[in-house]
Amino acid sequence: MIRHDYVRSIRREAHPKSVSGVALARPTSELQYSAPVHIGLVVYGQLDQVSGGNLYDQKLVEYLRGRGHDVDILSLPHGSYARHLAQNFSPSLKERLQERYDVLLQDELTHPSLLRSNHAATAPIVSIVHHLLSSETHAAWRTHLYRRIEKRYLQTVGAFVFNSHTTRESVEELLSKKTHNVVATPGGDRLGAKLTGPEVYQRAFAEGPLRLLFVGNLIERKGLHILLEALAELRDQAWHLDIVGSEEMDPSYAGRMQQQIDTLDLRSRLTLHGVLDGERLAACYQTSQLLVVPSSYEGFGIVYLEALSFGVPVIASAAGATDEIVHHESNGFLIQPGDTLSLSRQLERLLEDRGLLGRLSLAALESFYAHPTWEQSMVRIEDFLETIARDSP
Repeated sequence: MIRHDYVRSIRREAHPKSVSGVALARPTSELQYSAPVHIGLVVYGQLDQVSGGNLYDQKLVEYLRGRGHDVDILSLPHGSYARHLAQNFSPSLKERLQERYDVLLQDELTHPSLLRSNHAATAPIVSIVHHLLSSETHAAWRTHLYRRIEKRYLQTVGAFVFNSHTTRESVEELLSKKTHNVVATPGGDRLGAKLTGPEVYQRAFAEGPLRLLFVGNLIERKGLHILLEALAELRDQAWHLDIVGSEEMDPSYAGRMQQQIDTLDLRSRLTLHGVLDGERLAACYQTSQLLVVPSSYEGFGIVYLEALSFGVPVIASAAGATDEIVHHESNGFLIQPGDTLSLSRQLERLLEDRGLLGRLSLAALESFYAHPTWEQSMVRIEDFLETIARDSP
């Protein structure tokens, strides 16, 4: 394992307390390192598949490579949970885990393939945990099974990268002990939002229907069906919903959503965009007045933070780490998972009170600057990984 000293100098500019019309200063950093770290990262499939977890992993790989570290992607094939468990008996996987790395990073999503395989690893194992599968909503027997398997996997891990304090708490509760970890929350600054306070406030009063936005893959956990049911109760109100997300992750659910849209007679009230990124996604945020993604569980919720960067308030479920981003009655509203009635009521409040929407929009933009940028969080992870590599025998 490598041993090296490194020098770090970080200069942070304080965030202004006001968003009253002047472009807010962003924190900057000046970084100096020596001795690259050789890192293996275990994932399923390719990192270009659209998800918050993959975006996090992409940003980390991009940053580490940009800093001169050597990062190898160890891609495991997608499959069923049972097939993933069977990968623990793969000689080729064992050989890959025995390669000479300074640190072996693993996306926790790959846990079923690694709970036994990890015993073959020779490098320190660090797991990136976005959220536990067992934290999602399942039948009781599935939750019990997932908890047992995830616990066995987590017991093979020496250190952790957590995307939120909530995720750390869920892992430490499952393990019944504290962990060696770093919490590095995702950034919300990748889309380059530059709106001012007056601009987001004025947008709340724009003529025409209330512009609602849903951003998330069309999978049951994201709760599009809950949103559609809530909006069906508000047919007489003026609103339009833009839906951004892949229909390929769960074609069965996506098909049911198409059917639900027609059954509720909402086709003319919404636009299905599919997957958007970069400038096209930024344009959706910039013209929207409210983000609504009532997920049953989020380990963080990058789309919530990205919405705040555009001064867009958020309605979300109070499950998982959402309350680390969305503050009820301040920059948005929190509802209980699956509470269609409460969601309808909060939507109706904003449909009828654009002044409230304007105040929430200002608070959304203000609250965004309390969160670290992608660079700041990646610096924390780099520091953590370098320390592990340096201190390993």
